[in-house]
Amino acid sequence: MSSTYRNMEAPTEPYQWQEKYISAGASRRKWAIWGSVIGLIALIAIGVGVGVAVSHKHGGTASNRSSSGSNSNNNSVVPQTNPNDPSTFVKDSRLKQSFYGMAYTPSGSQLPNCNNSLSDVIEDIQLISQLTTRIRLYGADCNQSAVVLEAIKQTKVNLSVFLGNYPIPTDNGVAYKRQRDLIVDAINTYGTDHIAGITVGNEWMLNYLNANGATDPNGPVGNQGAQLLIANIQDTISTLNSMNLPKHIPVGTADAGAYFNTQVLQAVEYGMSNVHPWFANVSIDQAAGWTNEFFQQQNAQPAAALSNHPTMYIAETGWPTESSDAGNANNGPSTASIGNLQTFLDTFVCQANQNGTGYFYFEFFDEVWKDQQFGGVEGWWGLFTSNKTLKGITIPTCS
Repeated sequence: MSSTYRNMEAPTEPYQWQEKYISAGASRRKWAIWGSVIGLIALIAIGVGVGVAVSHKHGGTASNRSSSGSNSNNNSVVPQTNPNDPSTFVKDSRLKQSFYGMAYTPSGSQLPNCNNSLSDVIEDIQLISQLTTRIRLYGADCNQSAVVLEAIKQTKVNLSVFLGNYPIPTDNGVAYKRQRDLIVDAINTYGTDHIAGITVGNEWMLNYLNANGATDPNGPVGNQGAQLLIANIQDTISTLNSMNLPKHIPVGTADAGAYFNTQVLQAVEYGMSNVHPWFANVSIDQAAGWTNEFFQQQNAQPAAALSNHPTMYIAETGWPTESSDAGNANNGPSTASIGNLQTFLDTFVCQANQNGTGYFYFEFFDEVWKDQQFGGVEGWWGLFTSNKTLKGITIPTCS
């Protein structure tokens, strides 16, 4: 354990939390619930064509097909000196670029509705760019890759994006191919300057094992699921190679911290690991140290032993501030509260930066749809409320 975490000792058995993680419904939290998508295939075909187009050859960039080409909304929470130029936004002195990265899904980026908007994403990017220089997306549906890249273009901020492709194990590759093509269109339109990687799969192994009644990611069932995911990963690599891009774009995957398959890690350049002390029933006083130790021992060290040495990141970590019902207001030893969020920020962010740990804080803002669908703490992980008001916290000062 790093010296910066020595006062934050991890529980005696730090890896016995995975069953709690599943039963707590952590995998439900993601914006795409693959088990429900099968019945939406007809609607998906319609949804894909809705929103912001991504190719110049199809009539222009995302900006000139949005209802608002720039963030000129006078009611914006981010003031601009020139209301027609999103790059003139006024910085908030409370925000500091202290986070390595931030987990982000644009509001309204779930099929079949696809009601995200460029003006909203521009506002998000104006805020997020004051907190970090990196974000990760979970998927590509609803043209979110293009919308985010367009927002970065208009705001002129220093922000790199790990694009995401959220494939579904049971749809014969339909979701994967749909999102792959959207990502290709976005790259063709916006280039590679602001793309840090493409993450294929989000909790694929966890979902596959759950759906097939298994628990071991490296057992027979896990290896079977791994081959399906590896086929998508290899197709993404082949697609990028065929594009003759000016720079290399690494391809990786994301999963729950205890559910990485070795064969999958051998097929990628990076892995992103969800590590949540809340779902491990860890107290807030131990949360930062537990997160670091779990990630190092369960993810970073095993990956370093592989011949391809994939880079490992923490894909998600954070602390909820509220619960929609009293039964989920605590994880046993600690409560969901703004005060405990502040404690986690104060004991994790700067220490992780100092240790050289790459992480994506979960998350930018509260997501109403998660609260409506799942309840509990699911919708309450943001640094900001759903209306983009900073919660009663102080952002740590560190680089």
